[in-house]
Amino acid sequence: MRVIAGRLGGRTFEDPRGHRTHPMSEKARGAIFNALGDIDGLTFLDAYAGTGALAIEAISRGAKSVLAIDVDIEAVKTMSASVKSLDLRENITVLRKNISGWSRNNQHKKFDVVLADPPYDDIRPDVIERLGVHVQPGGIMVLSWPGNEPVRELSELETISHKSYGDAQLVFYRKFQ
Repeated sequence: MRVIAGRLGGRTFEDPRGHRTHPMSEKARGAIFNALGDIDGLTFLDAYAGTGALAIEAISRGAKSVLAIDVDIEAVKTMSASVKSLDLRENITVLRKNISGWSRNNQHKKFDVVLADPPYDDIRPDVIERLGVHVQPGGIMVLSWPGNEPVRELSELETISHKSYGDAQLVFYRKFQ
């Protein structure tokens, strides 16, 4: 995999092939960060982090910090190795946790941006809804959702845009002030 832009643009890192992750396309990753615009100094939660591509891209483009969470041990090992090889351990914290349990036990933790790219074969709408509590007022949540599913409305979050990319769609939400 490749970092698209920012201070690490062009650098490569590994992905845990053959596991439960479904790496997001470069086009979709680029679309997320182009839509977000200037992210200098922002904090991110990367739920279902998988390869860590979104976390790494965020730091490359100026984010202050990212908490990257995934339950798959191979994904976490590979992501941790990538974070180390790119010298991002001060900016990216990698946790091997079930996002549902982590969210339930850490409702007080807030982020400027929450990224959620769940495995499409195991989406739990209740968990996606719960992730909204981690968005700061005025902050953004980006959800990668199956392209054949209707856009999901979330309480406390306003849908601001959505766009399809192959078999996926990206839905952008803003937390009410």
